[in-house]
Amino acid sequence: MSVQTLASGRYRLEDVLGRGGMATVYLAQDEELERPVAVKVLAGHLTDGPSFRDRFVREARLAAQLSHPNIVQIFDAGEEDGSPYIVMEYVEGRSLADELDAEGHLDPEHMVDFGVQVCSGLEQAHAAGLVHRDIKPGNLLLRGDGTVKIADFGIARAAEATRLTQMGSVLGTAAYLSPEQALGEEVTAAADIYSFGCVLYECLTGRTPYVFETLAELAVKHKQEPIKPLRELRPDVSTELEAVVMRCLARNPAYRPPSAAALARELAAAGPEAETRPLPRPTGVQASEVRTLPLRPPPRRRTTGKPFDRRLLAGLIAALLVVAAIAIAVTARSSGDGGSSGGSPAPTRVEPVPQSGDPAGDARNLAEWLRSNSG
Repeated sequence: MSVQTLASGRYRLEDVLGRGGMATVYLAQDEELERPVAVKVLAGHLTDGPSFRDRFVREARLAAQLSHPNIVQIFDAGEEDGSPYIVMEYVEGRSLADELDAEGHLDPEHMVDFGVQVCSGLEQAHAAGLVHRDIKPGNLLLRGDGTVKIADFGIARAAEATRLTQMGSVLGTAAYLSPEQALGEEVTAAADIYSFGCVLYECLTGRTPYVFETLAELAVKHKQEPIKPLRELRPDVSTELEAVVMRCLARNPAYRPPSAAALARELAAAGPEAETRPLPRPTGVQASEVRTLPLRPPPRRRTTGKPFDRRLLAGLIAALLVVAAIAIAVTARSSGDGGSSGGSPAPTRVEPVPQSGDPAGDARNLAEWLRSNSG
């Protein structure tokens, strides 16, 4: 394979973005479409003959059908000089692994926003029948504007059988493997939920749920050793957020959140107030049935119903007090006038305030009554 170009010169390799046990990632220029791309060239030891290439290309084609703002888009795949490669969207930024190396851990608010985005991408993939199988910090890319992108859909499944036989390649990934995946059992979307739970745990505590040196040691810990409660390592995390992360790490897949969309809602509800983001809808739900979950409660509206208007009620009470005062004054004046005439005065008749049955109407009637009887 030429170190300069791929696909008959279409992709010009310009710089190395990263190296790992499975592949080398290059920044390249797509000469045909005139845009930067990322090209991942798989290591030669992963190739086990034509069957591997067929699996790899098939999975890459499936992953290329995914179109979501939180998933790295796959543009092309092929093989040159016996080395399979995949051409992807170039994401300018750094991986979550780099972020954790630099910062140690994330604050809960940042982690919840990041987590909801990853769940949104996972829900889209799971709805299409794709399980990532290798969710880890190195496969989560952070763009400068805060967008999170999931990378490497289409590679993990094709390389899984070979990768699990390569001790040096798997150790970096094994810390995030679900128990059923590590045992070679059937892998479903629940495996991605577990792996992402490991990532969330590490984001908050700065370490993975299990610390081990060999795969055999990890297998024993999966079976026998409980995971240390998150708040023992990070006491400032809320109990609600701890509960969500620990549910993701349940050994039994049935006890984990049932979907990535459900996990997103649980994270949003348990996390501190953050920017409102649309949550992924559950698989099979129509768009008209989708509701987004606000992360801040909406402002309370003040009721203005007429039967319960406190200001009007206070005005009516004050007016009644004025009526009482006028009635007393009229009675006193009548008594004084009667003494000067030498006879018993006729009592002054005060007409009652007409009642309308409506508070606003009663107020108008009272005002009219006051004008008529204040002279």
